[in-house]
Amino acid sequence: MTSPVILIVDDRPDIIISAQFVLEDNGYAVLSAKSPYEAKETLEQNGVDLILLDMNYSLDTTSGEEGLTFLSWLQKSEVDAAVVAMTAWSNVEIAVKAMQLGAGDFIEKPWKNQRLLQVISQQLELKGLKQLNKKLSQRLEPKTSEEFEWSSPAMSQLLAQINQVAQADVNILLTGENGTGKSQLAQSIHNLSSRASGPMISVNMGAISESLFESEMFGHKKGAFTDAKENRIGRFELAKQGTLFLDEIANIPMSQQAKLLRVLESGEFEVLGASQTLKTDIRIISATNANLDLLVQSEQFREDLLYRLNTIAFRLPALRERLEDIVPLAQYFITKYCQKYQRQEMNLTKSATQALRQYSWPGNIRELSHIMERAVLLNQGDKLEVEALNLVSQSNKQDLPMMTLEQAEKLLLKKALTTTENNITQAAKLLGLTKSSLYRRLEKYDDIQK
Repeated sequence: MTSPVILIVDDRPDIIISAQFVLEDNGYAVLSAKSPYEAKETLEQNGVDLILLDMNYSLDTTSGEEGLTFLSWLQKSEVDAAVVAMTAWSNVEIAVKAMQLGAGDFIEKPWKNQRLLQVISQQLELKGLKQLNKKLSQRLEPKTSEEFEWSSPAMSQLLAQINQVAQADVNILLTGENGTGKSQLAQSIHNLSSRASGPMISVNMGAISESLFESEMFGHKKGAFTDAKENRIGRFELAKQGTLFLDEIANIPMSQQAKLLRVLESGEFEVLGASQTLKTDIRIISATNANLDLLVQSEQFREDLLYRLNTIAFRLPALRERLEDIVPLAQYFITKYCQKYQRQEMNLTKSATQALRQYSWPGNIRELSHIMERAVLLNQGDKLEVEALNLVSQSNKQDLPMMTLEQAEKLLLKKALTTTENNITQAAKLLGLTKSSLYRRLEKYDDIQK
């Protein structure tokens, strides 16, 4: 490992030699300069981790102006080095000015070696943390999320409710089938919240092994366990002043649920291998496609944890429940993938549009996206025909057995009602009927809804 490089800037050779002996004996690499001007030349040619800067030189031995001028230059330069200012004069005003211009700490001459080494160690550690924070900030740049335009009443109502509560700093639980867009909605809530300028950290709770749960969520110190080769920042700390999105929350084992509950109840956690207790400053959004109430009844999910997560709960309707959104979404994905794969713009034919509306979409928006991507890649020309969608094979449907028309009609009516959870309006749309036509058929087959 490369030793930290320290540049000593002082016009007295005895001071440079004294500091050099102490620093080299403690594992530091040392450079020296007799003036701020010479220091600038040294910095242009060498990488430096910390500058030990005398504030007074031959022009003026008391005001510290030469040192302050150098600090002003340093602020505008691209030099990434910590600074410790030093002077033989006990002058609080100079110390304050030096700190305002970027010095991390201040030490008086003659110094005590232990104090000098302590200050340098602290400033180097702080510099390392700032660099790490910068890297994390770059890594945690807000993701570009897809912003869909919704036409259905179901989604319009849901989004109105989201807008109403997004600013309230409460935990939110999102439920709904796989592929309905829970991750995108979580991002939208974060973007609308008072924490929008903070990070949005997502974690798949079902993918974290029990042995690594605390390390992943709360972080660990180097040496906290056998494989802890370096410090690790946990998700709770990464999400500080932002949003922590706990996806697939129903998949978390009971032992991990207890650990998570403790943090949500107390607002406190400890990094593995550290004794200091940290406070959380995050908003929790969680999501699942499971029925948590049933899991609570079967003792697979803690009721007290559910109460902590679902201060407000929203259910995303399945795509088959918002038929008005299907075609606009399909055209959105077509445009997206035409641009991605540099294909000419394509439009759905009337028969393809009708097929999209009649399909049950078991995979919801995720399935629609995949089908549109495949269609764009394989299609020739600017029209997307129904054959390009390949909906029959995608749904793994088998040919219907031979039956009478009356039997087939009853079967379709039952399937439409089951698919829409007995929503007459949606079932009628699935079948291409008016509500009154559907009611007439239900009266004809009065045993269907029994």
